[in-house]
Order: sequence, then C-alpha cells, then structure tokens
Amino acid sequence: MIIDYLDSSAVSDIDADLCIIGAGAAGIAIARHFIGTSITVCLIEGGGATGEEQSQALYEGMSIGTVPFDAGTSRMRVFGGSCNLWGGGCIPFGSRDLTERDWVPHSGWPIAYDDLKPYYERAREYCQIEAHEFDDGSFLAPVTHKPIAFDADKLINQVFARSPILFGKAYRTELERAPNITVVLHANLLELHASASGASVRHAHIGSVQGRKGVVRAQHYVLACGGIENARMLLLSKSVSPNGLGNEHDLVGRYFMDHPCGSIGAVITDTPERVTRPYDRNLGKGHAPAFPEIGLSHAFQGARRILNGRVHPFAVEGAVPQGIRSLRDFRAALRPSMQDENTLLEARLCAALKNSPSNDDDMRVRSTNLAMLALRVGLGSGDIVKAMLQKLRHKPTVRSNRVELVGYFEQAPNPDSRITLANERDILGLPKVCVDWRLTELDRHTYRTAAALFGTELAQACGGTYQPARWLNEGDEATAEVHTTAHHLGTTRMSDDPRRGVVDPRCQVHGVDNLHVAGSSVFPTGGWAFPTFTVVALALRLADQLRGMVRTAAFSEAV
Repeated sequence: MIIDYLDSSAVSDIDADLCIIGAGAAGIAIARHFIGTSITVCLIEGGGATGEEQSQALYEGMSIGTVPFDAGTSRMRVFGGSCNLWGGGCIPFGSRDLTERDWVPHSGWPIAYDDLKPYYERAREYCQIEAHEFDDGSFLAPVTHKPIAFDADKLINQVFARSPILFGKAYRTELERAPNITVVLHANLLELHASASGASVRHAHIGSVQGRKGVVRAQHYVLACGGIENARMLLLSKSVSPNGLGNEHDLVGRYFMDHPCGSIGAVITDTPERVTRPYDRNLGKGHAPAFPEIGLSHAFQGARRILNGRVHPFAVEGAVPQGIRSLRDFRAALRPSMQDENTLLEARLCAALKNSPSNDDDMRVRSTNLAMLALRVGLGSGDIVKAMLQKLRHKPTVRSNRVELVGYFEQAPNPDSRITLANERDILGLPKVCVDWRLTELDRHTYRTAAALFGTELAQACGGTYQPARWLNEGDEATAEVHTTAHHLGTTRMSDDPRRGVVDPRCQVHGVDNLHVAGSSVFPTGGWAFPTFTVVALALRLADQLRGMVRTAAFSEAV
C-alpha cells in the first residue's frame, strides 16, 4: 500500500514491526526483503513519487569547509532516492579496500570481503545485473572493446556493470501490492524519540510540509536517508540525548567523505581514440553492459603511500563541421520536450553534478525551426558522409587531438570533515545541515602522485604528451580543484569500538538496541568504487539480521 501524508484523509499514526526511514536504494531493498512475510513494514519517504522543488528545498544547507559543497543539489528527495539520477555503476569493493593501511589514518573495516560476498551475489539480482559474475574488486564480464594493457604494478583495469534500472520505478508496484508493506510519501522524519535512558527508540515523529504530524511506532527502526541525512537525523534526535542519538562520543557527522573529482590535465595526441574508445560508456552492448575503468594498483598505492583512485579519459572535440552541427540540432529538435516539475528538477540537479568536460558544441543556443534545420542538414551532407566513414573506421566523427583526464579519488577519513546542524531552519522548523568538507595533505599527495602516473601512462599508450592541470604544479598550498561526485560517505562509520564508530559491524547504532543505519554513511573508507552496489549488499545483510530480531521480539511479546 502507498499512502500520501499530504492527503488529510490518510492515517496520522502508524504501527508496524519495522520502520524504515528513506526510500532509496537501501530502504527499498530492505522493505522488499519482507514482502510475503508476516512482518509489517512502514517505509517512510520525505519526497513524493516524483521530484518536487518544495520537497527538494528541505535538502538545502550551508557549506563552511575548505572545499565548496552544495547539499541541495548533490542528492534528490524523492521515492527512489538520489539513484533516480544515478548512472547505474555497480562494482564490488576489493578485499584490500576494507583492510587497515598504516599510511591511511582511521582506515580499516570491522568486516571482511568474505562477509560481503554472499550479499554481493544477492545484490546482483536486486540491481538486475545477475548475468555478470564478479571477483574481488571487479566484475568478470566481457567488455565491448579491449582495454589498454598497463603495467599491473602501476595501473589496473577494473570492470563495472551498469544496472539498467531506477529502484523506485522498478519496485514500486511490488511494494504497493504487498499487504504487509505501507509506503508513506511526503512524510518527513522530525525526530526519533528515545526512551528515558536513550537505549531504545520509542517512536518516530513525522510531519508534512503542510503541518500535519503523527508518529510511527515499531519494534525496530532503520535510518536509510543517505550519507548526509542519516547523520543529520541522529543529531536532530536530542530530546533525551542532548548531543543526538548515538553521539555519546561526538562521532555522528564526523569523517564525512566523498569521491573528490576534477580535471588532472590532458593528453595531446593525434590518436585520441586509442585511450578513449576502450573506456567509452556509449559503446556498451546488452541489457546491462560492462565497462572497464582505469584504477591504481594496490602495489603502487602501498609503494607511494597514497589513497585509491581512478581516471577516465574524455575526448574533447575540435571544431565541429557545420553539417554535423546541423544534424545534432535536428535530432535535438525532434526529441520530445518534457517540461513537468520532475523533469526540470532532474535536469537542474544533473547539470549541477556534471563531472565530465563540456565541448563548445554543448554550449550553443540551438534553433528549433525544423524546416530550417532540415535544410541545413542537406547542405551539410558532405560533412555527414565524412563522419560516417570515420565511424566505420572506429575513428572519432569530429577530429580531436585532446583527451581530458578526470580523476576520481578516495578521500582520507578525517574527523574534522563533518556534518553539523546550522542555525538556519527549514520549512519544517528543523535546523538545516551544515557541511564542513575538508581535505588532508594525504588527499593532496594522492592527487599529485596519481595524476603524474595516469597522465604519463595514458600519454605513452597513444604516443602523446601529458599536460598536467595547472593547480597540480602550484605547490603544497595550492587549492585542489576538485568537487563532489555526490557519493556521501562515512558520517555514521562502522566500528567494533563505540569510541571509534557510530554503528557496530551489524549496522546497529552503539548503545541504542533497536536503531540501525543503512547506506554509505556507515563506510569507514570509500575506495574509489561506486558505492551503490555495496550499499545494497549491506542493506540485504542488515535485512537478514532484522528478520531474526523482529521475529524474536514478536515471540517475546507473545510469551
């Protein structure tokens, strides 16, 4: 069943066995796990079935860190979560991504790759990439074009699979039809109210932007609101614990990480296709295609004492012939123009998050006069024929001699990089989020060292010359020109020790016996891997544990 909390005829208060806050990749995975059981589940979502600016505004906040960060555009408040904007990238962590590294402070997970492996198996089905086998840190799927053969002590090719689905769209009908599942849209968590001792959650206080309020009472609660909002919700829940739930040791919100990305320079070459074509994500085949990514070897990371990272080569077009421009304009004019609120919001967020270089041709104002465009296509037919011949030769349709290199990096866990509450309040009357995103010298050392290797090796592969980005050569005090990849990590990190982490290895909040956290906020470190596949694996692992816990609690009550 799906109900809308904006509907005044809907119930205000809900009782369930399990309450999940957040209907993104993790929340939906956990709720779906209970379909067909006797366990009742309430899945709360602050947004609607589609994106809305009013709901999205609740994600706005402040940025006070050394690296600018926009909390309002780096995530989406909607059923299906921020994965409504994702590119589908799925790849498992490798075993070494989870181990402690003596040169990376605060590194090491309290669980091992073997603990995750059976849940990675199940995550393939959920992400609808079950046709692909995987191994430690990579899928084993065939790729369309053979990647560059690097010195394996320096660079490695790791394969990711692209999920073809958006979780909200794929699983909405299943959840709607399940008699034991209640999805509540436009229901925003206001606070988790704890018992007098703070050792358990008594109920979740929810409200709508129109002022309607109520409670959800359950045996167990799961925060699955994302890497920023999970921490914010714990910090807001302070009617019993003044510092927030699970925050006895002042760890909630600390160790905020992302995958900082930015241009690390360019390779100038007469044969750019040698380095771009093997990694071109537009050339995949099949329902769930697989693609290689260029990563740092573990040997190189250890030898140079740096963090993990990857690089993606993007071809930058030269001057675009008039005929090709006209054909592109004509095709663009034929596409249906959708102007509903959801589409416009998604377009705004995607533009804010774009992390690939733009070609000059992308910036032009295009004509919409079909007759004029058709005439221009005809006049430019010679350019179009030449481009077709280039394509048949597996060459770029527009000549280029520049390959932009964009690096994506692991971030060092840093307790001073954190999420706190701002003084300014949102429409619900709650303090907005304040993001203090900070990098360390280890991060900057990684950028300089990895960029030099990536640039040199890729230039060698195509007989070109590497030109480093200027900021890499401006000394240790230079501002790193990186930005968010919208992979929010670490703010409720996992640890055996409550003095070092917010949740235990089972993702239960230390000291709160019926509160759990799902999502990338529990990651102690982030590697370079796209986080969603591991988020889903951890969510399925938590769902297994919850199934036993809720059944035990129900049996105890019956007795």
